[in-house]
Amino acid sequence: MNFQEFLQYVPKLIDVSLPAFKSHEKMGPLERLQHYEKLNDTNKNPKMAGVMMLCYPKDNKAHIILIIRNTYKGIHSAQIAFPGGKYEQEDQDFAFTALRETQEEIGISPEKIEIVKSFTKLYITPSNFMVHPFLGISREKLTFIPDPNEVSAIIELPLSVLLNDSIVIETNVSTSYLGDIDITAFKIENKIVWGATAMMLSELKDVLNEVLNPSF
Repeated sequence: MNFQEFLQYVPKLIDVSLPAFKSHEKMGPLERLQHYEKLNDTNKNPKMAGVMMLCYPKDNKAHIILIIRNTYKGIHSAQIAFPGGKYEQEDQDFAFTALRETQEEIGISPEKIEIVKSFTKLYITPSNFMVHPFLGISREKLTFIPDPNEVSAIIELPLSVLLNDSIVIETNVSTSYLGDIDITAFKIENKIVWGATAMMLSELKDVLNEVLNPSF
């Protein structure tokens, strides 16, 4: 998708209703969703986080940035994610968190990002985080500077690829809380994107389809 064409749809993106759970369930395994609903009925006092779904031009095409986290002793080791992280007390709001963490993780200053829309918050069961996603755009060519302490690599995903259903696959993964489970996932650059990141990508994909193809 041409980036200038994408920008023409931004006003419609702002106004479109979010599909929320309808999109999340496409990429959320039944076991996880049932587990999520059960936990939602109790007071878990989750930690808060903000992540940035950043769209930008590369070779005149609209792209979105993903990061591959470093390998470490932790639940989200080596996973593919959006730039983002934990809400800190001094943060003004969750959007500020997403902007701050984006600068820290991939070197893009908040001044270069225009937040278009907040997306549906999502609870991550294993780490007890409530994640607040934001769609942001940068209108200029970006140079990413990944923080080597947190990011092992980046993936520059063309929006046209995200909108292509051929990247949706069925596979099996091992989880820390449900064992081995069958899931629906995205296969991007021969890597499996699943779980919370896939669920957020699913909502973004459905919103884009709603705007680009009103009969979707």
